[in-house]
Amino acid sequence: MRKYHNRRLNWSVCAGLLLLLSGSACKKLYNLPDGKEYLSNKINYDNKSIEPILGRWGLHGGFNADNSSFPMKFEIVNARYGDGRKVTDLFQVRPTYVWTAAYDGDETSLEQIEAKRKLEDHPLFEVRSSGEFMTWPSATDDLVEPRPSDSSKLAQDVRFFDLKVSNSGGTIVLKDFQYIPFRERPYYPDNDINHYTGAVARNPVAPNDPSQRDYIRPRLDNVFGVTTRIRLESNDNKKDVVAYIRPFAGGNGHNLRFKFLDKDSLPMNPALFNETKWNLLVHGFNMQMTNEYVQYDVAYPIPLVTGLNTRWTNGGNARAEFRYSRKDFGGDLITAMFGLDFRIYRAGDWEIVFHFRGDNPKFEDE
Repeated sequence: MRKYHNRRLNWSVCAGLLLLLSGSACKKLYNLPDGKEYLSNKINYDNKSIEPILGRWGLHGGFNADNSSFPMKFEIVNARYGDGRKVTDLFQVRPTYVWTAAYDGDETSLEQIEAKRKLEDHPLFEVRSSGEFMTWPSATDDLVEPRPSDSSKLAQDVRFFDLKVSNSGGTIVLKDFQYIPFRERPYYPDNDINHYTGAVARNPVAPNDPSQRDYIRPRLDNVFGVTTRIRLESNDNKKDVVAYIRPFAGGNGHNLRFKFLDKDSLPMNPALFNETKWNLLVHGFNMQMTNEYVQYDVAYPIPLVTGLNTRWTNGGNARAEFRYSRKDFGGDLITAMFGLDFRIYRAGDWEIVFHFRGDNPKFEDE
């Protein structure tokens, strides 16, 4: 019985070897190629015009592989202006932040945040192994010339490039991508900035009047004027309260300050907003409150991760809300609120100023 079993085992081994040898022999006899990856001649992008805002992370996807095999190699080639001049500015290498551990919004110090990221050298603009294009925040107006301030798109101002895509199945060159960046807008909301010139934007209700400007509009709820005794508003037609996001001098390089101005442009004491949760206002540390402002040490950009919902964010923006209470005629408590959803992309010392232009808020009870 043992002999029979061994004989069967030997025949099985021999049969397997014969199959391997015959397959190899057939491959040589008929000169069959090794198995190759597939590269479709229909690969493409949904949109070949890339229009990032400089100074921010700008991811451009839309690659259609048409069932082609990954991994693929992507290479930007023949970068040139429309008049034939060579493009080199996009490929300057600069340090930029990358995360090495997950940010979750529960970090309790700047040191904890900085321990989760590092500076890494990257070209200002590059293509990833996924086929996505990345404009890094290190691409600023100083390094990359933005689109013309007159909003024209003349060929000599447009950067063109081709993309070489390859795997073991072949190589395809996709032609004539366009790179047309907008100049930096270092914060959001940015409706008070002209997107082409970088100057102060005009009033959308009177765009031809250079004496009128646009303003950032905060949210308002139950904020009444002390003189008018009506609800204050902030919209295209009425700007009782506006906001400014602007740099200030004298900080430590990573400060964020909140200020409040009355109708005479004089500072208001933040303590007036007595229902504000100052410890939950922003993901910041070492809070300082004076009679004129509240200030935090922060890590930029704000928010640090736009696609992550934390206690500090709302819909991809940081959210700051200020509240105070008073009693109405019936003795019931009224809570008033104003605030702003915002982002700040450029590191530095920034202040967000709320200006009560039309009337001061009413704090006294009825």
